[in-house]
Amino acid sequence: MLEGSILQQLETAHRQSTRPIRFGVYYKNTLVSLCHALEDQILAEEGTPLVITAFQQGKWYLQEAQRYADIAQRSREIAIMAAPDTGFAEHPTSQLSNVDLVELDPVDPVAQEWHLIILSPGYTAMVICQELSEADYGNAGVPTSDLERKFYGLWTFEPELVQETAEIAIAHIQQYNSALAEKLTDHKQAIIPLIARSQNLGAVVSRVVDYLQTGQDNLSIPTALRQQALDRNLVSNEIQAFLRMAQLMDMADVNNPMAAAEVVVLAEAMGQLLDLPAWQIKRLRLASLLHRIDPLQKAESVLTGGISTRYQEDAPSSPLTCPLVPGAQVLRTMPRLRAVAQIITHQTEWWNGTGEPAGLAGDEIPLESRILTLLADFQWRVNQRKLSNQSRQEIFTQALDECRQQQSTRFDPKLVDTLALLVMGLQQGLDLPMMTPKVSAGIWILDSHWDSHSKTNEEIGSYPK
Repeated sequence: MLEGSILQQLETAHRQSTRPIRFGVYYKNTLVSLCHALEDQILAEEGTPLVITAFQQGKWYLQEAQRYADIAQRSREIAIMAAPDTGFAEHPTSQLSNVDLVELDPVDPVAQEWHLIILSPGYTAMVICQELSEADYGNAGVPTSDLERKFYGLWTFEPELVQETAEIAIAHIQQYNSALAEKLTDHKQAIIPLIARSQNLGAVVSRVVDYLQTGQDNLSIPTALRQQALDRNLVSNEIQAFLRMAQLMDMADVNNPMAAAEVVVLAEAMGQLLDLPAWQIKRLRLASLLHRIDPLQKAESVLTGGISTRYQEDAPSSPLTCPLVPGAQVLRTMPRLRAVAQIITHQTEWWNGTGEPAGLAGDEIPLESRILTLLADFQWRVNQRKLSNQSRQEIFTQALDECRQQQSTRFDPKLVDTLALLVMGLQQGLDLPMMTPKVSAGIWILDSHWDSHSKTNEEIGSYPK
């Protein structure tokens, strides 16, 4: 990282923290799609955000200047940092009263960075990264195609991290224009109290995924290998969008802030007890991470009668029972995650057939859905008792007993017996490590059962050495 850059300052601030930042490598086409999605969400929101951007050079800003004229109409203030080029300050958008340009010194490390920071009452988001150096590209050299340029950094919806980065950016602007920095600080302070604790990210995430897919469809890259690398970069970020949404939902739940992460740990342990294959544990893990996302819980579904299509590409030996109704499922648009979408949809089925949405019974219910519904309920019951004076053994015993009361009605009786084995281990001191998923490396979910293409060395989440 370049010394003194905004990215480097953010990394340094979190280097020794309990939540160090994980960065990834992004192709330019991925960043364009991400930024356009986040920018266009401003036009769909009621709130008036503060927007801080860095475009490296004025010529890149000029390509987006007309878009920013529309964005300015819905924003409190827009601050644009870039090394000036011909026409940078003369464009009509630059003359708007709530648009301010910061002409960076060409040797300023921020002139090598690409940022979009949005602070809005409805949602917070940012893309922050810097272009790889010639040395970082290694033997392959600097790419000749503009879309294949690579950037190192991250993107996130996390409010605290976006606020912190905005403060660092404003402090950098202070070196060039103290009056503007003061104005931006006032806007930031006015917005922060209005930021909702539980942000409605469903529309934002859907837009991000849609734009990433559109960007993928519009690619025109000459060789199959280069196309494959760019495709995987885009797919990885689609997955990241949902993972980040799920993480923020957990953080917003003050009563059960680790629900998804704890269900993941339990699910992996149960998968091993059941001797499930690795590919099935992987998709169970992702379903566990995403199981609380409201639109996925309420998706519609139909029985297989009259419908011949089953999603067997994910696991030919174990197709899921029930396809989704087209248009009813957010994840349906992502072929690699169709199976995960079905698992989440059918977590509300009951073993005796009285559940929703399809009234499936017994083994008709996907195995992963049966595991997920049992473990999510068990985790919730354990969490409810954490503040009691009960011992660890008593908490696990009571939660298990309550699950047993619904054995053969709501829950698969065989899985309740397996849960009893797991609880026995927990009571005897079994330690299940809690690991926060590396959302910057979302590609981990794709293996030979999910993607027929071989992996490349240019996957998202790889780190420049």
